[in-house]
Amino acid sequence: MNSPASPSLPVIRLKSDRTPGHPWVWSAQVHKPAERLPPGSVVEVLDAKDRFVGRAFWNGHARIALRLLTADADEAIDAGWIAARIARAVQLRRDWLALDQATDAWRVVHSEGDGLSGLIVDRYADILVIEYFAAGMWKFREAIHAALLQHFPGARLYWFAESHVQKQESFDCRAAEAPAPVEVHEHGLRFHAAPGLGHKTGFFADQRDNRARFAELARGRRVLDLCCNAGGFAVHALAGGASEATGVDMDAGILEVARANAVANGVDAKFEQADIFDWLRAAVARGEQYDAVVLDPAKLTRDRNRVVDALKKYFAMNRLALDVIPPGGLLLTCSCTGLVSEADFLEMLRRVALNAGREIQVLEARGAGPDHPVRSDVPEGRYLKAVFCRVW
Repeated sequence: MNSPASPSLPVIRLKSDRTPGHPWVWSAQVHKPAERLPPGSVVEVLDAKDRFVGRAFWNGHARIALRLLTADADEAIDAGWIAARIARAVQLRRDWLALDQATDAWRVVHSEGDGLSGLIVDRYADILVIEYFAAGMWKFREAIHAALLQHFPGARLYWFAESHVQKQESFDCRAAEAPAPVEVHEHGLRFHAAPGLGHKTGFFADQRDNRARFAELARGRRVLDLCCNAGGFAVHALAGGASEATGVDMDAGILEVARANAVANGVDAKFEQADIFDWLRAAVARGEQYDAVVLDPAKLTRDRNRVVDALKKYFAMNRLALDVIPPGGLLLTCSCTGLVSEADFLEMLRRVALNAGREIQVLEARGAGPDHPVRSDVPEGRYLKAVFCRVW
């Protein structure tokens, strides 16, 4: 639509007269302003024909030069806008999804999925964990914190930004003091969460529905939880009627959390510290078989140039996992590497099956729970792939 530029906002012009098909606009797509603008400045965006495109966060130091926030010429980007977007996000979780009935650990704000580019907020009981990915959102931190406390009175706030993000986006986020660990609840089970203490939180809410689904399918089965982190899949499986469960992870600290989670829920899971490749080779040598296996490794890359390497590692992990799964067994294989598409992940599984001479029957391909909504024009928001398979 045509609209005069706001006299109070700097103007950034696009090189194209076509409306961007994505809220991220790269530095090569814009004319740099004559005067330097601080990272995170709110700007008016015009196309090459001087037509209004929207309002955005500007960052001349970052690869993402513009983060488009609104295409409404009458909408100002201010504390009121922040509060309205956060209210909309909370309403989705509480009124539509009724998450409070199932859990007190859920994603409150999912960046672009909730129209708040560069902001993620997770709830863990009375703790809100706020992660900043953009200088613009960091500038609005006081408004963000105030808006969150309106919906979660008395909540403890813990905020941070990863060092590589601060460097890329040119802002200095001094993290708050880490809060005391807290117990969270999911589908009637109890788990430990400890934001800021070295293991992310010790609990990943994005797999909540997949843990419950895995437990349904693993009933009566011998379970192997690879890259088990805090043992969520193993604990859910045993609580759901699995015959036994073993978890494997390299991190000794997180395995202590996993053992505590098993005790808290009255289940007898076994956890072992090992590299999963070494552990699986030894299990194959012993002739071990597990008829329900979950493979949920950490993110393998943030670099678009390393996606092929990541897929090779996924191939190697999954290929070795097949050797401990008998015919008719269950495999849940996951990827939280956002740069790896679902299509590429499924193609990797096709090649694994071909290499192993096995048949992989895909039952369903799921993602994160609905508290992680994905905008239709930001497919990157669907970072988690969770593929349930039967192996023959």
